[in-house]
Amino acid sequence: MLLDQINKTGDIKKISPSDYKELAAEIREFLIDRISLTGGHLASNLGVVELTMALHLSLDLPKDKIIWDVGHQSYTHKILTGRKEGFDHLRQFGGMSGFPKRSESDADCYDTGHSSTSLSAGLGMVKARDLGGEDYAVVSVIGDGSLTGGLAYEAMNNASKLETNYIIILNDNEMSISESVGGMGKYLNNVRTAQGYLNLKEDVYAQLRSNTKVVSSIRRAKNSFKQLFVPGMVFENLGITYLGPVDGHDTQGLITAIKEARKVKKAVMVHVVTKKGKGYEPAEKHPARFHGTEPFIVENGLPRNLRSTANYQDIFSTVMCKLGGRDEKVVAITAAMADGTGLKRFKNMYPDRFVDAGIAEEHAVTFAAGLAIGGYKPVFAVYSSFLQRAYDQIMEDVCLQKLPVVFAIDRAGLVGSDGETHQGIFDLSYMSSMPNMVVCAPKNKWELSDMLKFAIAHDGPCAIRYPRGNAYDGLEGFRSGIELGKCEPIYEESEICLMAVGSMVRIAEEVRRLLKLRGYRCSLVNARFVKPIDTDYLNVASRTHKLIVTMEENVASGGFGEKIRAYVDDFRLKSSVLCIAIPDQFVTHGSVDKLLKELSMDAESVAERIIRELQR
Repeated sequence: MLLDQINKTGDIKKISPSDYKELAAEIREFLIDRISLTGGHLASNLGVVELTMALHLSLDLPKDKIIWDVGHQSYTHKILTGRKEGFDHLRQFGGMSGFPKRSESDADCYDTGHSSTSLSAGLGMVKARDLGGEDYAVVSVIGDGSLTGGLAYEAMNNASKLETNYIIILNDNEMSISESVGGMGKYLNNVRTAQGYLNLKEDVYAQLRSNTKVVSSIRRAKNSFKQLFVPGMVFENLGITYLGPVDGHDTQGLITAIKEARKVKKAVMVHVVTKKGKGYEPAEKHPARFHGTEPFIVENGLPRNLRSTANYQDIFSTVMCKLGGRDEKVVAITAAMADGTGLKRFKNMYPDRFVDAGIAEEHAVTFAAGLAIGGYKPVFAVYSSFLQRAYDQIMEDVCLQKLPVVFAIDRAGLVGSDGETHQGIFDLSYMSSMPNMVVCAPKNKWELSDMLKFAIAHDGPCAIRYPRGNAYDGLEGFRSGIELGKCEPIYEESEICLMAVGSMVRIAEEVRRLLKLRGYRCSLVNARFVKPIDTDYLNVASRTHKLIVTMEENVASGGFGEKIRAYVDDFRLKSSVLCIAIPDQFVTHGSVDKLLKELSMDAESVAERIIRELQR
């Protein structure tokens, strides 16, 4: 196999050009085989095989730099840099990351995970290169979806000033280009990227520089012609040279385009058209489902482990559809995650009250603020780690004005295999730091429904955070009404009081069972609200409980436990407080159960920590 010849960075250059198609096919077969066992990002990686090959063939890695926007499409890059064996443990604890990691390879120059950052990072590297008098190439690979993020446009505005080479690869796997425009675009691309054309243009300007009137006329005529026929004029008008569109599955054509782009002494965009999921029919037909897939059966693309119970996104979807039918003021907003957050059904049922803002969380939040002022009830469904991008807008545009915007914070807590950039372990801290914000978390699927109804009726900003995965269906008999700032005592005894937030209630149940087996008396309380905390309950509980144990799937700094401890200390309550939370660190990839064990937050570890605390 050709793939056997590639064991380190640069080995691809030993492959004959006549074998490029065969190598691409082997890479796709390898990706499908490995990801079917481990899960991971499949469709996007199948789409950029030839593009990645062309980059490695055109550049000198690791001297030259490639920044992958988001980074979920970097699997072929990992293969070509000697990391084939790492795919056996892709995204597993202690194994290879699903994103670029500088700690893994010197060919990874930037750790990524979130969208729309590659252009700003690339410009920074270009500046560093030029300040240091070096000559390496800097290439940012960004998808058309990531171009919906405002940060990308901020970078392009800055890039327009460059007088040095910087290459942007626009990986377009959605846009359809008609034959007439595509054919003319390809023809003009061949003309405009030829070195002879570039030299001729500069020679003509040099010769006519003394006659400004003629030069001005030529420029006006050229620009008018380009406005009519050249795709990508929006980038040209920003001062970025546009080359393309280029067939993203033609390795030789891509090599030519990249080599020509390197000759341009300014920012240059190479528009590459690819097909998501290419080479695997299920992924081509359902690219969204194979964006981030669980392990699947290669023959039919079906998941290896079918879910037997509903997840929190299913519950959220059902409740939103019901609320949308009851109240025409309810509007659903997402940032390019209609499928992931469960809003697709709402979109189909109430298309006029559904808004996909694209990968633009900042805009989505301020847009929601405008809707709220207009008398509507916006619900912004967003992954926890992505909501971080809109901190200022939540603070200034929503909380400052005390607007009734609901933040449905999905994937809160540990999310597992996507690792540091996707763990939702900071939202309790940053959301509860804001005046006027209410923060709550449901213990099970029924409480998510009740909290969503509460939040929509609440006259002010409200955040509900819930985890990824199957919805907990325990404690069905405990379903009291939601009252602002009030916790829910589930089992009341004495000595130890477990106050658990959201997803940790399930673990707290098991902790209580283990403690009772050891002879301890233990209360279990569903905290419900992280802000405001239930101070009335704390005042009472401190009289009968020696130890209050807070449990949250969030960092300790600024979290629920710190708030409880601060209140107990400030008012000199009798109980001591033990905070079970994530340490002040980023958390690597791995299964949630494995990560909880590593963090000493699983039931057995928590029970032992409590016993040690009592014995001090």
